[in-house]
Amino acid sequence: MFGFLKKDNNNKAIELDMDKIPEHIAIIMDGNGRWAQGKKLPRSAGHKAGAENVREITKECSKLGVKYLTLYAFSTENWKRSNEEVNILMKLMVEFLNKEIDELHENQVVVRCLGDITKLPEECRKTLEEAYERTKDNTGINLNLAINYGGRDEILKAVRLIAKDVLESKSNIETLDIGDVEKYLYTAGMPDPDLIIRPSGEKRISNFLLWQCAYSEFWYSNINWPDFNRNNLQEAILDYQDRDRRFGGINK
Repeated sequence: MFGFLKKDNNNKAIELDMDKIPEHIAIIMDGNGRWAQGKKLPRSAGHKAGAENVREITKECSKLGVKYLTLYAFSTENWKRSNEEVNILMKLMVEFLNKEIDELHENQVVVRCLGDITKLPEECRKTLEEAYERTKDNTGINLNLAINYGGRDEILKAVRLIAKDVLESKSNIETLDIGDVEKYLYTAGMPDPDLIIRPSGEKRISNFLLWQCAYSEFWYSNINWPDFNRNNLQEAILDYQDRDRRFGGINK
């Protein structure tokens, strides 16, 4: 069991069941702009606060025994934002990794990117590649940064690769199954997310892990990402542990 979280109607303490911690948690880090607006600060201040929160949530997930943490940092649609905001986001990614990589590596975190990094600025791409090369043999939590990521784009990429392999007789279209398709995704070799969390009050998937979220549990919160803390994370996990996951079946 874990630490005290809250009390039930009989004033009895409710704790996390450490045997039922989600193996893979994915978070749509939403609400940075609203957080800044509420404090009458520029949007850049919200993005900076959001980046700083990555450290705390990663630490808490690692402490709880989560094996995979996927963070939606920059979508394929985010290029529609102003050049100024995009440049700030790219700069923050570089600054975050340069600042945190030593501690992440020391704590055995594996840092990898999900998405098409070929379209990122050179400094950002290089920093992500170096972070992965340095940490790829670590044995701790896998921190997946979804950058220039889109669920539809990921599936389209997989379809193109499958078609190429079929044309080159490396794959048989008649025997292709779900497991084969998953080998072509950015998340190849990883379990699907058990729990997807979205702060900020929005209740949509926003092109995030469309294939992988088929049977994920969702948890929404009105708290903006910069204010989303370890207690909120534990609350989401506690709610997840109280759900009955049937994966399309029924209870006997």
